[in-house]
Amino acid sequence: MSDEDHIDAAGHEPRTAVDTGEKTIKTAGQIVKYSREIYHLESVEEVAMLTLEATPHFIEGHPEPAVVEIRADGLRVLESMLPGVTPGEQPGEFASQAYDRNQVLLCADDDVTVEYVSDEVTQVDPGTCSFHDGGVTMAAPTVYSDEVGDSGAILLVHWNSLETVRKHHVKPVDFLAEHVATAITNIRSRERLERTRNDLAKRKEMIEVYERLLRHDLGNDLQVISGFSDALVATLDGDDTPDQAKKHAEKIFQTSQSASELIDTVGDTVKTIQKQGQAEPHQLKPILSNVVDNVDTKFDSLTVEYDPSEFDYRTYMGDLIDSVFTNILSNAAVHNDQPITVSVYAEEPTPDSIVVGMADDGKGIPEEIVEDLFEMGKKGPESEGTGFGLGLAKTLVESYGGSIEVGESKWGGADFRITLARA
Repeated sequence: MSDEDHIDAAGHEPRTAVDTGEKTIKTAGQIVKYSREIYHLESVEEVAMLTLEATPHFIEGHPEPAVVEIRADGLRVLESMLPGVTPGEQPGEFASQAYDRNQVLLCADDDVTVEYVSDEVTQVDPGTCSFHDGGVTMAAPTVYSDEVGDSGAILLVHWNSLETVRKHHVKPVDFLAEHVATAITNIRSRERLERTRNDLAKRKEMIEVYERLLRHDLGNDLQVISGFSDALVATLDGDDTPDQAKKHAEKIFQTSQSASELIDTVGDTVKTIQKQGQAEPHQLKPILSNVVDNVDTKFDSLTVEYDPSEFDYRTYMGDLIDSVFTNILSNAAVHNDQPITVSVYAEEPTPDSIVVGMADDGKGIPEEIVEDLFEMGKKGPESEGTGFGLGLAKTLVESYGGSIEVGESKWGGADFRITLARA
């Protein structure tokens, strides 16, 4: 029966059609009030939880709901009251069909009367809905597309004992799904904006750090040059031996070289930060696999244990994320005299992030530098490096909205944990 079939020969709508229209309008008004609340929430999880609470109250028949987020990398269940639909996992074929068609899908048992018929709703066979266990199941998608990819939400609802499907059952679910999708998309947009702001703030902070390094560290080196220059002048003018003059000259040369290298390192680091673009969604596995292959080939003393299948995720990263992974893996080989093994592992991901771990069986990080390990210019007493590598790694990871930390591995070596935001 179509909407037009509700009108009789005299041009009047039957009482049932009038009732269902009034109920639809009333429910829509309640949903508008509800939307004012979800538009002020801070996280998509809060939106999903409130939707689960609200749906049985708004929609007649008290259906069980589930909220599915549409992401650039696919569909993910945020929250669910439906058996067989698990938060953090994919929602199944029924929701995927609704997303692909961008149309409301309805599956109902043979003993259910579907009174509401519309071009916006497609009725499908119950067999296509894996979690359908009698009654009526509905999937209402709202899809938004931009340069990042698709976003939005699908609202899944299930009635256990609905005998007749009417307009006031279907339309409010679709209307509610639109508000939920808008709220989720707005939150994700704010998160992307916040990552960009953090990126810009971090770059400004690092420029200030480099300026301080130039003023302080380079200034100290230049004071040494000046002091030994005075001593050299005095030596050459007096009765000191030529050997002593040679030592002073050598010290001046070494210090000047150190100052020059520091200037070059700071300049290169500044250029790196300036070139770095904002974080965008990228596949993690191919980037990490390429780094592991390159580093493993470069160092004969290094063995990398790595399972690519653990890293099949999209995360927010910039173009220089490979330098972060390379720096940590290379350090394991460079700062250990004996053959060393690094285990590259992925912790169980959360809906919003994934941790890339790199744990080795080396001698570990000296206790006196652990707290300051990620400071620019900080290095161990035996290190021949610049001390900028891990500081730059921290800056880059944080500019992507992630974090980096270090602890002790189960073998007594170093265990670096890089947390990246999932896309």
